[in-house]
Amino acid sequence: MDDFLIRALLGGLGVALAAGPLGAFIVWRRMAYFGDTLAHSGLLGVMLGIVLNVNPEVGVVATCLTVALALVLLQRQR
Repeated sequence: MDDFLIRALLGGLGVALAAGPLGAFIVWRRMAYFGDTLAHSGLLGVMLGIVLNVNPEVGVVATCLTVALALVLLQRQR
């Protein structure tokens, strides 16, 4: 097998081993839509970065951190 393919398989195996318990933990904590919300806020960050003429990666990080903080604060109010 090609060296690249072996690395890709090992990387995929590592992600699968980490994602299984993490997914169960997220469902257990009733935070199943947290990741989906952050992914969509990342799209907003890309758009804001382009519109404001800033690096889109900076927009994504800033928007995702802001939305994550808002979600945590809203969850604590419950």
